[in-house]
Amino acid sequence: MTRYCVVPDRHELMATWGTGEGDLAVGIAALPAGADTGRLLGLARALTQLSSAAWRTYTHPASAAGSLEPNSEGWRREEERMHFGEVVEAITRPNLPSGGAMTVSYSSLLESAHRVGRALHHLDDPQLVKAVAAEAAVELAAVENAELGDLSGRAQQAVLLSREDASPVQVAAADHLLQQDPFGSGELFIGIDPTAAAVAAAHWLAAAAEVAAEASGQDPTQVVLEADNIEALPHETPTLVLGLINDGVSPHEAVTSLVRHAMHVTDGLLPDPAALREQLEGLEETLAEYTGEDELDLAGVALRLTPLDPQRPARDLLEDLITGIHGCWLLHSEHDSLDHGDEEAATGEVEEWDEEQAEQHQNRSRERFAQQVRETANRHHDRLI
Repeated sequence: MTRYCVVPDRHELMATWGTGEGDLAVGIAALPAGADTGRLLGLARALTQLSSAAWRTYTHPASAAGSLEPNSEGWRREEERMHFGEVVEAITRPNLPSGGAMTVSYSSLLESAHRVGRALHHLDDPQLVKAVAAEAAVELAAVENAELGDLSGRAQQAVLLSREDASPVQVAAADHLLQQDPFGSGELFIGIDPTAAAVAAAHWLAAAAEVAAEASGQDPTQVVLEADNIEALPHETPTLVLGLINDGVSPHEAVTSLVRHAMHVTDGLLPDPAALREQLEGLEETLAEYTGEDELDLAGVALRLTPLDPQRPARDLLEDLITGIHGCWLLHSEHDSLDHGDEEAATGEVEEWDEEQAEQHQNRSRERFAQQVRETANRHHDRLI
């Protein structure tokens, strides 16, 4: 979201937002000289809350909630998104106290806009009202652009957010980047919505696992776990995703279900009590078997509610999936040298290579692997669509 702040020595209201490469800032308006600092900070706080409410409609779209029946979660999200067109009006003509009472909106978005308007009302500066209303329109347009898969300009802050759904435009953009570099380029992290990028990465991980499994003789769902014996890897999440895809789950559903689950945990919700009960029972059985005790003391035992970082689930998942592709290459490279004429590796003369020769060998191995992964990913491209 965009954060708003007051620059005291310049009497200026500023907006700042993050991108995949760092933070940007822009001046919004000059603030009235002599205005109470508390009132100015109240305006900045209300604008930040407005931005947060607007971007929540992006991270929690109605399309990810399932039902749109009246009073359902999807219906409430759709209603909230439809209030975009009323925000500027709420800022310029806010609900004000009257007769000891004041109308408060059920919509977080609209009520945030009314708070901005009330803060402006107290400051009594018509030019500031115009500037803030224009700024709100820019912020809402950024959310709308992100929904369409256009992450240019201020919409670029979406690369730092986790979203319960994935834009087809962004998935296609991520797939194109992985086609160019199956190991994952930096652009994947700075120009693509992380949930959409993770959907494409899951597809490419499945292709990489198939290539590694064919070379090593391992089960495709276990190749990243096996590669952990070569180099320490965050294998749990990639292995989970590979298992889901192997069971017929699409990359889109595998990724969005994991991200959605973690986002619910972040919101303080328990998404699947039945699954948690099974997890607890499994933990108890494992501990009982390990300790040999009938009555267990679980006071010092911690149980993860999600395999992802709940503060950044989509980006965390994307990082793990890309690392999983690297793990597939590690396993593939151990079994691939002889089949492709690397006689030095096959005859045990690797230790005689100098640094340049070792790097050349590694580059050849990576390129062979990358090309096989491209062919496999293209052959199964229908699972990504």
